Amino acid sequence: MRITRIKVAGLFSRRGKHERAAYQLYGSAVAAARDPYLYATLGVPDTLDGRFDSICLHVYVVIRRLNQESPAATDMAQAVFDAMFHDMDINLREMGVGDMSVGKRNRKMWEAFHGRSAAYAGAWNDEAALAAALGRNFWRGAEPPAGSAAALVRLAKMQETALRAQPASALMAGTVQFQPAEEAAH
Repeated sequence: MRITRIKVAGLFSRRGKHERAAYQLYGSAVAAARDPYLYATLGVPDTLDGRFDSICLHVYVVIRRLNQESPAATDMAQAVFDAMFHDMDINLREMGVGDMSVGKRNRKMWEAFHGRSAAYAGAWNDEAALAAALGRNFWRGAEPPAGSAAALVRLAKMQETALRAQPASALMAGTVQFQPAEEAAH
């Protein structure tokens, strides 16, 4: 029994000092990404892909905010990314994806997140380019509902403003407050 406790304690100590707070930040991003307004009013596809894109956008904003702070906050940004893809791994397994395929699918999602992050970062200061990037990713080749991509731009910018107003110490402790999607998109 004693050996098991040591192994478990060693497992958690290796994962990093930011793990708990990172999962809390990630959980808040997921909650914001599930706001019904995104799906019912903005027409974000209520599919696995649409939900993935919504999570990616909200996690991107958190990571963007953290990367503007100290090296410790940059470490936290990495921990949020790690939390996201650990959760994706668990979700794939719960959906019945076989063990042999989970790694490949998780890697594809990892690459998709990095591609989206690069596209959003490159277009962040150009609202038309950011709307085009969001439209391509969220609606995957289909035409977005009128005004929806522009509303997502407003939402992303407002969420960034809201996160910038929150102290880095709160973020480092795992506390973040997103604006309700309806408020942020207007």
